[in-house]
Amino acid sequence: MAARSIGSGTISFGLVSIPFKLYTAASAKGVSFNMLHKKCGGRMKQQYLCPVDNEVVERSDMVKGFEYAKDQYVKFADDELKALEAERTGTLDLLQFVPADTVDFVYIEKSYYLGPDKGGDRAYRLLSEALARASRIAVGRYSARGKDNLVLVRPYKDGLILHEVYYADEVRAFDEVETGGAFEFKPIELELAEKLIQQLDQPKFDPSAFKDEYAERVHAAVERKVAGEEILTAPEAPKAQIIDLLEALKRSVASAPATATAPAIEPAASSAPEATVKVEGAKGPKKAQPRASKKKAATGTDGSAGGD
Repeated sequence: MAARSIGSGTISFGLVSIPFKLYTAASAKGVSFNMLHKKCGGRMKQQYLCPVDNEVVERSDMVKGFEYAKDQYVKFADDELKALEAERTGTLDLLQFVPADTVDFVYIEKSYYLGPDKGGDRAYRLLSEALARASRIAVGRYSARGKDNLVLVRPYKDGLILHEVYYADEVRAFDEVETGGAFEFKPIELELAEKLIQQLDQPKFDPSAFKDEYAERVHAAVERKVAGEEILTAPEAPKAQIIDLLEALKRSVASAPATATAPAIEPAASSAPEATVKVEGAKGPKKAQPRASKKKAATGTDGSAGGD
């Protein structure tokens, strides 16, 4: 079944114009729950309560406000906000072309597939191949939903993909993250760490090898409950043995398979808090990693910022 476009527009750079269609690239699944009244099982309804007048307020009696100081707001009517929206031209302006390896994944917010619209096939494929040959990603602006979005356009398979990205002031600096002190590692520690990576190495990232096991457990529990079965709570997970970093590496290498194959992840036995393992020379407790089974293997990821 062919994908249905969710929008259209025109890619513009220099004197070149390429009509395009926009398609959803991915959508989260997972599981969700509704809030029910514990007494009767009825679904709860959300209401807005005004703490000043102590009354429930209907949406028709609400206005939007921007907090410019603590508990001080500027009110905006719908037509005022409409006037502030970006002009809906449907034009995707490509402003720069940058090396693919200079793009940091942390900036990517959402992804959409781009396909050619009527009459744009040749120019569309030319842009895709030219970007791939030059190992470049296009930086542009695209107005959608009344907002000017900063976007990246890169070659993807036989076409193009668009990424909405965060502005610089929306991404926190990694310098704010406490990464601990400087350490000097023993040669044996580095050797074991590298050996463990090699044992779990895969030629490429294959997301189809993984599945949302939590969602599967929820769906299975729903089916059992519908059938009238009782769901037993899982026992508390045993606490991990306290070991040092070198010992942890030795055990990990010993238990890892010699050649990693398709990854399989052990379902969690319970929702009990994770145990911790003490690591010598490090600050604070670290989460204990489960020992890999000899019959199962995990995989790492391998990706690049460039075109696929």
